[in-house]
Amino acid sequence: MGTQLGTRALGRGSVGVTALALGTAGIAGLYREVPEEQAHATVDAAWDAGVRYFDTAPHYGIGHSERRLGAALRGRPRVEYTVSTKVGRRLEPTDAGGDDLADGFAVPATHRRVWDFSADGVRRTLDASLERLGLDRVDVVYLHDPDDHAEEAFREGYPALEKLRSEGVVGAIGAGMNQAGMLTRFVRDTDVDVVLCAGRYTLLDQGALTDLLPAARARGTSVVIGGAFNSGLLADPKPGARYDYRAAPPELVDRALALKAAADRHGTTLRAAALAFCAAHPAVAAVLVGARSPHEVRDCAAQFTAEVPASLWQELRETGLLPVEAPVPSEEESS
Repeated sequence: MGTQLGTRALGRGSVGVTALALGTAGIAGLYREVPEEQAHATVDAAWDAGVRYFDTAPHYGIGHSERRLGAALRGRPRVEYTVSTKVGRRLEPTDAGGDDLADGFAVPATHRRVWDFSADGVRRTLDASLERLGLDRVDVVYLHDPDDHAEEAFREGYPALEKLRSEGVVGAIGAGMNQAGMLTRFVRDTDVDVVLCAGRYTLLDQGALTDLLPAARARGTSVVIGGAFNSGLLADPKPGARYDYRAAPPELVDRALALKAAADRHGTTLRAAALAFCAAHPAVAAVLVGARSPHEVRDCAAQFTAEVPASLWQELRETGLLPVEAPVPSEEESS
């Protein structure tokens, strides 16, 4: 599995992931249309770069992501890659017409999303995902964004996943969210193998550093970091860039530009620094990047494997752009 990117096991289980993973919301038409051929070529480029962990969800393009990912992986040896999908949004057919841009995806609105963290909903959603993917199993299943459905997610959704894991239907279970607080509860109060934390451990936001990451390390729970670029601001900082899926506030644009200027001074890129920072914490098993084209995939792989000078981390700490308690790559390599 993608040896040039390295692999790690999730939690105490046997499911392995490459340190760099591909998120597939982009190939499902996030914000703008992506042709089928481009989607397939994007997955191929990730494979060629050594990526062997692919993340999807019914929510992404109301099923388009799963269908496209499954088609692109067809013919690849199943033992060589890891797939994660999510439950919590069940898809129901609709003839309402129009597109899905209200939910962020430039695809026809053939289905509608129904929040459902019930035990029955979890199984039905997973069965439908397997059909779209064209697979007989997935390796990891996450409860997807249970923010406003905590009671049902903990009472029914999590036990349903635990049962699927005990039956051998899935290899690892967890929760994926854009917040650190409830993920910390999952780590402390359940037996999840992994949590997917999006946007809360980046060069701009270290919210997960206080409780989630220490709890995960203490419990032996793996963390996958998504949103390393905070929806784009850390990839290309400028006015109008996205942060958490919306236009970034001016103060965050200024901070991102200061980070970029520092990276430039030390002969590296902000993208490389953003990815290296996420990967440096010992609780982190993989960094999940979204891409919509082969070029974006190749760039992410190159940035991920680039060496970031220790002098950059020193400057970021000295100038207050990075907290001193946050682990950085040079320290991990020397420890």
